[in-house]
Amino acid sequence: MDIAKQITGCQLCAERFALTKTRHVPRPVVWFRPSARILIAGQAPGARVHNSGRPFTDPSGDRLRDWMGVDKAIFYDRDQIAILPMAFCFPGYDAKGSDLPPPKICARTWRAPLLEALGDVRLTLLVGGYAQAWHLGDKSTVTARVAAWREHGPDVFPLPHPSWRNTAWLKRNPWFEEELLPVLRARVAEELSR
Repeated sequence: MDIAKQITGCQLCAERFALTKTRHVPRPVVWFRPSARILIAGQAPGARVHNSGRPFTDPSGDRLRDWMGVDKAIFYDRDQIAILPMAFCFPGYDAKGSDLPPPKICARTWRAPLLEALGDVRLTLLVGGYAQAWHLGDKSTVTARVAAWREHGPDVFPLPHPSWRNTAWLKRNPWFEEELLPVLRARVAEELSR
């Protein structure tokens, strides 16, 4: 059985999710083919993605596509772009209604075999703190990692999460849109043209 089918059938967190405020069942959202050369390493699906079964089907996806300079057709072309979050299921909400963190068991179980199955990734977008911590192996803040984007380029771009919750962060850090995004869009276009 291939790795995508194994993950799609994963029930490792069934008991954990049953104890959340949402009491939902696992629904892993797996989006890649081995031919993809761009990897979006995110955090975990939100409630809308849990319902749709398709990654980034929410306003954060609109913002991320804008940052990358791609339309939905290209973004969802699994032969070009792999979307592999640190956890494949919506982790649920806490008592205050905030998203729970991605369960670490997901990355421990699936990350290494997935990256091996993916093959020749030429560009990696690390979206949010969980993906950045795992891939970069440091304990910096998201702001520090994103501010140091030139140190990771041209093949790795740490990005803040594109959630509406980060709108204030974007306003406080205008260099992100002025300096990083033009370079990111150029790199995405370069990889898509190969």
